[in-house]
Amino acid sequence: MLKDTAALFQPAKLGNLTIENRIIMAPLTRTRAINHLANDLMANYYTQRASAGLIITECTQVTPRTSAFGNDPGIYSPEQIDSWKKTTQAVHQAGGRIFMQIWHAGRAAHPLLNAGQEAVAPSAITIDDATHTPEGKKPYTLPRALTQEEITHLVKDFRTAAANAIAAGFDGVEIHGANGYLIDQFLRESANQRSDHYGGSLENRARFLTEILTAVIDEIGSDRVGLRLSPLNSFNSMKEQNPEAWVEYLAKHLNAFNLAYLHLMRGDFFGIQKADVITIARQHYKGHLMVNMGYSPEEAAALLRENKADSVAFGKAFIANPDLPERIKAGAELNTPDQSTFYTPGPEGYTDYPVMKA
Repeated sequence: MLKDTAALFQPAKLGNLTIENRIIMAPLTRTRAINHLANDLMANYYTQRASAGLIITECTQVTPRTSAFGNDPGIYSPEQIDSWKKTTQAVHQAGGRIFMQIWHAGRAAHPLLNAGQEAVAPSAITIDDATHTPEGKKPYTLPRALTQEEITHLVKDFRTAAANAIAAGFDGVEIHGANGYLIDQFLRESANQRSDHYGGSLENRARFLTEILTAVIDEIGSDRVGLRLSPLNSFNSMKEQNPEAWVEYLAKHLNAFNLAYLHLMRGDFFGIQKADVITIARQHYKGHLMVNMGYSPEEAAALLRENKADSVAFGKAFIANPDLPERIKAGAELNTPDQSTFYTPGPEGYTDYPVMKA
């Protein structure tokens, strides 16, 4: 083993789960879930990557007609629960651990992907961009602001989704509060201009997340719940004037929930918003801190050695390297991911990346 990556191979506790290494597979949208159902190809893909300390699945819809990508999976029907069991059973048989990322796209759900259903959001503010639809690339539509009654129903949808994920055999769930989707839309001021108790102050903007965490924890226990946040990411037209204060508030606020982990993205896809959010989170958050976004194995290990985080999630590296932990341990060269196949159907660029030669 390379000395400078040894810290990645120490076991760690995530809630009541012990993971064998600190190399986490980040949630990665891959659009292979035809009709929003998990399938044999997906089971193979995740099982190939079972040597990760923890696998976190792609974002999975908690309620119908909220798709942002077309062939993204769901966890709101009995058929979907059954479809995921092959994945969880195969991953567990291979010695792996797997959480499901549960998610609502909010205003990023285009009507053309959802049988014409109107997108919803905290406020009627459009994403300033276009997305891929069955009719080609189209601008995002103006969402309808959610009523308080609808917000209450959505909290119940997240609770049910968590219960369904456990029924499907998952070890836990990660609540998707990042990247400009519904929870993040509530959290950040650029998308939330409500005047009721879900808008305005940081406490109010965090209320939807707080209610979801409370409901999901009540359903499955805090030791099986993680949360992902992206304080700096400007993807999906997101912005926060003071991300440092936002991270400090949420890091302190989340301590009361005793989560399995907090998963924090350190940067912005577009490099527009910049701040050192990891140091702030480490200072104020008392639980397991998982970090993500562009870390090399060497940088990740250094971060752990210096006690600046507890685990590191890798995204693109896991797409191209199903045996990523083994490659890191051996100091072997990594395969290069083929971006042209990230969202295409079928096994190409999905389950056909080679493993390291013995």
